[in-house]
Order: sequence, then structure tokens, then C-alpha cells
Amino acid sequence: MTNMDKNIGIYIHIPFCKGKCAYCNFYSLPGRDKQMPDYLEALVTHIKESESQLAEYYADTVYFGGGTPLCFGADRLVKVFDALKKYGRVLMNGEVTVEVNPESTTYEDLVKLRRAGFNRLSIGAQSANDDILKTIGRRHNFSQVTRTVKKARDAGFENISLDLIYGLPSQSMDDWSDTLRKILALKPEHLSCYGLKLEEGTPLYSYRNSIIMPDDDTQADMYLYTVDTLEQAGYRQYEISNFSKPGFESKHYLKYWQGKEYMGFGPAAHSYVGGRRYGYISDLNTYINNILNGGPVVDQYEDISRTEMASEYIMLGMRTTRGISPEEYKRISSYGFERGLELLESYRDEGWAVEENGRWRFTPAGFLLSNVLIGQLLDAQMKRRVELGTPWRKDEYATDYYYGIIDSQVDHAQLFNGI
Repeated sequence: MTNMDKNIGIYIHIPFCKGKCAYCNFYSLPGRDKQMPDYLEALVTHIKESESQLAEYYADTVYFGGGTPLCFGADRLVKVFDALKKYGRVLMNGEVTVEVNPESTTYEDLVKLRRAGFNRLSIGAQSANDDILKTIGRRHNFSQVTRTVKKARDAGFENISLDLIYGLPSQSMDDWSDTLRKILALKPEHLSCYGLKLEEGTPLYSYRNSIIMPDDDTQADMYLYTVDTLEQAGYRQYEISNFSKPGFESKHYLKYWQGKEYMGFGPAAHSYVGGRRYGYISDLNTYINNILNGGPVVDQYEDISRTEMASEYIMLGMRTTRGISPEEYKRISSYGFERGLELLESYRDEGWAVEENGRWRFTPAGFLLSNVLIGQLLDAQMKRRVELGTPWRKDEYATDYYYGIIDSQVDHAQLFNGI
């Protein structure tokens, strides 16, 4: 197979927003409207300069994330997508997603986007409780979520995802149950339900020791309730935080979790192409200036070894309900999975993992412990490699290194719209 036969995902980062939410630590910039024309020029220039690389692939998924992409303007989004279609090979039946927020989405904008070929919306709903929305710095109320979904349907969108967060300040199980009930009444095709992660440096971090924060047990109960409720409503869980009606899994998200190739554009965007991972500078001004004047924009770059690919196969695969196969692992790594298999069998005894048709995956209870359990799997396999006489990295460094990749991959896969 040549690269010409391969598919790739494209991620376009739009860093502009109206204001930072209280939990947001992603690269997003309020109050930068004057830079939007220059950023449009820089993005189109970057895409044009990447024409030879883009020509080696078919783009079957495109994802516009942020920030709040519609702050950039529907017309500018269409121009960026037109450039991608001009200089790349975007498949007509590809999945083309744009993130939107309820308070800034008009019917006219949605019509423009749909006519241009955007066919999937990711709406940042977060909660159905207006008081909680205010607490976390959101600028919409739930009635705007309802209206946005209706406008999207009227504009012709048949694939709508809603983002939700549980474990929010003052949120009770009854609040969360009410949110799920109201969201399900909107009949979205896809739901992303994230547990709140308090990030240092964000306003919400000051709540970390507050009595109004749901404790770990309550957040775990919320998660298990979510899995059960959505399953009964016909939504299949396919990743720790993601659920969909059959056939509506996010094809773009799956590229991250299945270790497939993707290419990013924009400051703070990441790419994984040809066995290499690289990321662009997280600075809008420098990105614009260097793209337009021929300067460097890559600030992270690494070749991924076969050993790292095997470890990422475990780390990312065990986030999904498809799980992993010892045989697939052997093909990637060229050495056995005996130690990992022993651990998975012990997890099964604890009710944390199951095996079906040669594939292992976590149960909902296992997903709650997934960071710890995945770390144990990685350590077990690394120690086995050392025993075989092929030492690679010291234990503590390997664990820290892979948890770092977990965090970056998950953040990028969740695409900056909600947590």
C-alpha cells in the first residue's frame, strides 16, 4: 500500500473565543478579533505550503476545534475549508466537524457551513442547570442549547454531538440525572461526557478543596450512572467518555485512539504522520509571523520507535471498548504480551476487564481506574523487555513519559471544547 491509498485526519485549531471558561487551560485567546484576517492568511498559506504532503493522503475526517471556531466567522471557516479542498484531497463523504457554542451560533452561519460541506456539529452544552453554567463561566443557558440543536436540524445537520461535564461545583446526582434526561430529549447522535478535571492556573482550581465539589465517589457514581443510562437509551459506549448511536462514532476521535495518522494546522496543533509526532508553537503572533515570513513553527518533534508504538497501542486502545489484542500487540512490538496478559486476567478477576473473541477491554469499573491500570500494563511490559535483554528506559521515566502522552493525546482528542 502506498501513501496515496491511505486516509488521514485533519485538525484545524481556531484559538479565538469570547472569554475563557473557568475550567479551561487550553490554548484559546479572547479579545483577538483584530488578528483574525492575518490568521486566516496564515492558515491558508500553511495549508498551501503543505500541498505536497497533503497530496499523499485522502482526508476522510476534518475537525475544526478551538477556542470557539465560530468566533472566527463562518465565512472565514469556509475559506479555510475551501483551501483544504483545493490543496488537499478531501473525500466527498468524509466527516467534517466544527465545534460551536450555543450563545454564538446563528441559523445563517449553520446554513453557510452546511452548504460548504460541514456535516457534523459538536455543541458545548456542558450542563442543563443554568446556575451551574454561570458558575463555570459559560455564556449560554440551556434554552439556547435547545434552540441551537433545532437550528442545526433546520440547517440540515444530521450528525450532532453534545459535550457534557459531570463533577461540577454544587452538582448533585439529581442535577446530573436531570441534565442527561433533558439532553436525551434533544436526540443527539453522539455524546461526550467528561469528568471535571481541575487544572492548576484556572479559576475553578480554587474550588479544589471546597465542600461544594462532588467527591471522587460521587463523580464515580455519576460516571457509572451515565454509562448505564445512555446504554438504555441506545447509545453505545466506544471510549471512556464517548457514546453514540450505532454508526455515529466520531471517526476523527477514533484516529487518535487507534493510532492512525492525523495532521494539524494552527498554534498548539499536533500531528502524527509517517511515524513522527510534532506540534506547533503555542503562540498566535509567532505562528502568524513565521508562517507568513518563512520562519519555523514546529516546537516539538519526535520519531516514534516500535517500542513506543507498542506502548501507545496499549495506552490508547485500552481507552476504547474495542480494547486490545495480544496478537496485534505482538505484530507491533515483535515480542510477547505474557506479563500484560497476566495482569489483564487479574483485572478480570476484580471485575475491571473482560475478554471477548481474543480482545481485552475495560469494564465501566475498570475505566474509572484506567490511568492506574494502564500504567501497570506499561510497566509490566517494559520490565519483561528488560528481562529479555533489551533494556529501554528506567521504570520511573517510562511511566512518566507515557502518562505525558496519555494527557496530550486525550487533550487533543477532546479538541478543546469542554474540558
